[in-house]
Amino acid sequence: MTLVVIGPVTNDLVVIGNESSNKVGGATYFQSFVFEKFYNDYLAIVNCSNPDLINDFPEKQKVKLILKDDTHFFINEYPDEQNRDYRVQLSNFAQIPILKSDLEKIFPEKIDAFVLNPLNRYDFPPETIDYLKSFDVPIFMSIQGFLRIPGDELNENYGIKLSNFDELSDILEGITSIFLDEREANIIGECSDVDEVIITNGSHGSRIISKDCETKIDAVKCDDIKDSTGCGDTYMAAYIAKRLNNSSIKDCGNFASKIASEKLKRFGHY
Repeated sequence: MTLVVIGPVTNDLVVIGNESSNKVGGATYFQSFVFEKFYNDYLAIVNCSNPDLINDFPEKQKVKLILKDDTHFFINEYPDEQNRDYRVQLSNFAQIPILKSDLEKIFPEKIDAFVLNPLNRYDFPPETIDYLKSFDVPIFMSIQGFLRIPGDELNENYGIKLSNFDELSDILEGITSIFLDEREANIIGECSDVDEVIITNGSHGSRIISKDCETKIDAVKCDDIKDSTGCGDTYMAAYIAKRLNNSSIKDCGNFASKIASEKLKRFGHY
């Protein structure tokens, strides 16, 4: 079963307390390490202006690059080293949309499921989403990027705030599973057109809302946190890897929580 994972690769600056480091990032990047270990039949499709960024992926032969004229840049700052649930995030809001014409050239012959990782509203235009839905295969989607808009009270140019928008309901219609955190869930409300809604809440665990019930998942305690950037992306990939192997919602959530905890102990990826 070929899994196609799509979304930008990024240049990141991670600031923890008084320490800072430059890293490759983006949800598709973090997820590729999980899929490489737990779901080997995948293809990562990324967009950026710097081809060297794909050299950091676990298996370069499984990455297809859509070359654009800009690259997403993020600053992820954790002012309190003891509270990694709190993050200040800035972005350049690169406008480098992934188009239907970009994908038609590089898709494999057989596709069994998609994972979509928008980092802002420009990444997946409605025409692209409609094209991907036409394959009639499961689509797993992180929706954080769709909610991001520029500006906040501290930094109008690069700051990030979250906001719902009317077109989101059309985007979510027919999606298999969406992934978001508690703050984002409060913004968008109920998602009746989605089979599964997976809501993470950092050290407080997660919950999974399906047609039948709500399943609560405890966080796996981590006493030696090194780096929480990409932890939610890691959780998402681990959940999907298990779900595609027909595991139960509870088993998928517990597995994802365990893998996310392991990622917390490492700088960079899982």
